[in-house]
Amino acid sequence: MTSRLSLQRTSLPRTTAVATLLTTALAAGLLTGATSAAAGDGAAAPVRIHDIQGTTRISPLVGRQVTDVEGIVTGVRTYGSKGFWFQDPRGDGNAATSEGVFVFTSSNPTVAAGDAVKVSGTVGEYVPGGAASGNQSLTQIAKPTVTVVSSGNPVPAPVVVTSRTVPWRYAPAGDPAAGGSVNGLTLNPRRYALDYYESLEGSNIRIGSSRVVTATDAHAELWVTVKPQENPNRRGGTVYGSYDDQNTGRLQIQQLAPLAQQPFPKANVGDVLSGTTEGPLDFNQYGGYTLTARTLGTVVDRGLKREQTREQSSRELAVATYNVENLDPTDPQEKFDALAKAVVANLASPDILALEEIQDDNGAKNDATVSSAATVKKFTDAIVAAGGPAYSATSIDPENNKDGGEPGGNIRQVFLHNPARVSFTHRAGGDATTPTGVVREKGHAALTLSPGRIAPADTAWENSRKPLAAEFSFRGEPVIVIANHFGSKGGDEALTSHHQPPVRSSEVKRLQQAQAVNTFVKDIQKADRRADVLVVGDINDFEFSATTKALTAGGALNAAIKSLPRPERYSYVYQGNAQVLDQILTSPSIRDFAYDSVHINAEFADQNSDHDPQVIRFRP
Repeated sequence: MTSRLSLQRTSLPRTTAVATLLTTALAAGLLTGATSAAAGDGAAAPVRIHDIQGTTRISPLVGRQVTDVEGIVTGVRTYGSKGFWFQDPRGDGNAATSEGVFVFTSSNPTVAAGDAVKVSGTVGEYVPGGAASGNQSLTQIAKPTVTVVSSGNPVPAPVVVTSRTVPWRYAPAGDPAAGGSVNGLTLNPRRYALDYYESLEGSNIRIGSSRVVTATDAHAELWVTVKPQENPNRRGGTVYGSYDDQNTGRLQIQQLAPLAQQPFPKANVGDVLSGTTEGPLDFNQYGGYTLTARTLGTVVDRGLKREQTREQSSRELAVATYNVENLDPTDPQEKFDALAKAVVANLASPDILALEEIQDDNGAKNDATVSSAATVKKFTDAIVAAGGPAYSATSIDPENNKDGGEPGGNIRQVFLHNPARVSFTHRAGGDATTPTGVVREKGHAALTLSPGRIAPADTAWENSRKPLAAEFSFRGEPVIVIANHFGSKGGDEALTSHHQPPVRSSEVKRLQQAQAVNTFVKDIQKADRRADVLVVGDINDFEFSATTKALTAGGALNAAIKSLPRPERYSYVYQGNAQVLDQILTSPSIRDFAYDSVHINAEFADQNSDHDPQVIRFRP
C-alpha cells in the first residue's frame, strides 16, 4: 500500500485523566493510548465493548486497563495500521453506544473473522494526524492480550446504512466552553450524521448498491453516497454548495484484503458500487469515517465521458485556465501529450490559456534552477503535435523557493496565447520582485509592466504564487488577464473535525490575497471603468467563500461560475464533494459571456491533473 495507509499509529502524550466528565484538553482532542491506568486504579473488572465506547466521542475508560472484553472478530487488517475489529453480539439497546471497537496490534493479527475472543489491554483515543489536525479520535484497545475462545462463529449482523438511517443534519454545534469541540457532547445519532457514524465506530456495517461520488484514487479508496438524491449533478457526483450543506450521505470505502491478494476496483464518478459492501466502520486521517470492506461490491461502469467545450466563434475571445499539476520536463511524454490533447480536443484551443503549476526545467531537483523555458516548450510542442496552434508563452521566473509548492519545483503561472488570433502587449521590465502598476494610456487602462507581478512584496504572497498580469489585444480591443494560484487549503480541518464548524485556518491568507487582487482590479477600473479584466486561475476556494466575496467586493468582479446552474458548479472532487476551486472572474464590462467548467479530470480514476479547466467566451 502507499504511505497513506502505512502510517504507523503512535501514542500521543496524555495530558489529563478522564472520569465521567471531559476536561478541556480532552475536548480539544489531546488524547492518548497510554498504557497506565488512572491513579489508584488496578486492573479494571471485565467490561463490555459499549462500556468502552460510551455515549460521547471519548471513552469513559480512556487510559485504563480492561480485562477479558468479549466479542466476535468482524474484520482483520494486515497492512498499515495493523489490528482487528471485534464486536459484542449482545447490544445494550442504547443507540449512542457502539458495540464494536478496534484493537491495535502493531503486528499482523493472529485472529480471523468469526473468532470469539477475549481481549485485555489499554483503552486509548488515537487521533489520526495528531491533535493539531483537529481530527476526531478513534477509540481503540492497544497493547492487547488476545485469547481465541472459538472459531467459525457468525459475524454479528451488520447495521444497514441507508438514506433513511443517516440524518440530514450534519453535526451539532461545538461546545464554546471546549473551544468549539463536540468531543464532550452526548451523541444524538438520530439527529446528526456525524453522531450517527460515531455511534457505529468499530461496528460491522453494510451498504447496498451505491453511486460512486469520488473516483478510485492512488490509495485504493473511493467514495459513495447512500443518499442518491442529495445535491446530485447530472454526471453522478454530489455537489458541495454551502458550508452548511456538507452532504451527509458520503462514505469512504476501502478494503481489508491486501492489494496483492485482491486488486481494488477502478471506478469513476457516476459508476455504481453494486451489491453488498460490508465491514467495520473505521475513522482515519484521510476522510474520516470509512467502511473497511470485508465484503466489497462490484463496480458497474456507467460510461462517464470527458467533456468537450464548443469552439469559439471568430468574434469571440476564449480564455481558459488550467492547473496542470506540477508539470516539468521529467514527467513522461505521455503526460504532456495527454494535457496537450485536452487543450486541443476538450478546450477547443482557447485564444488565451493561463496555466498553473508549471515547474522549472528540472522539476523538484532543488538546485536553484528557476527557468521554465524547457517545460513550456515541451508542452507547446506537444500542443502543435496534437493539432493545436503554435502558442506563444509569457511568464516571469520566480525567486528560487519563494513561491511555495513542491520544494525545488518553483511553480508559477504561465500565459499561452494564440498569435494568429490575439496580440500580446509587451511592456518590458517585469521580474520576480518588481510590481506592475496601472496608468491611463490612449483612453484605456494599461499595465506599466506586461507581464508583471501584482504587489510581489506584499506579505499576502509570502511563500505563495504571485499573480501574473498581462495585456492582450483581440480585434483591436485591449483585455487585461490576471493569472492566479492562491494559497492552498493545507492546514484546514476536515469536515469531520471534532471542531464544529471546522477551523479553516488557510482562509486567512487567501482572504489577504483576494483583497490585494481586488485592490489592483479597482486601480484598473479607476483608469478605465470600462476595462475588460479577467481574474483567472486556481483560487483554491469556493464560489461562496469569503475569498470569492473579497475578490468581488465593491462590484469590481463577478464570479462567472455562478452563471452556471448550481449542480454544474465544480472543478474538483474531494472526499465525495464536487466543489469549486478554479474560477474565472469578470469585470462588470463583460456582461454577455458563455462559461464552461470542462469536466475531464476530477471525476475520473485516470487523471492528467486533479483539476478541471475553466473556459469563458465573450466579445470584447
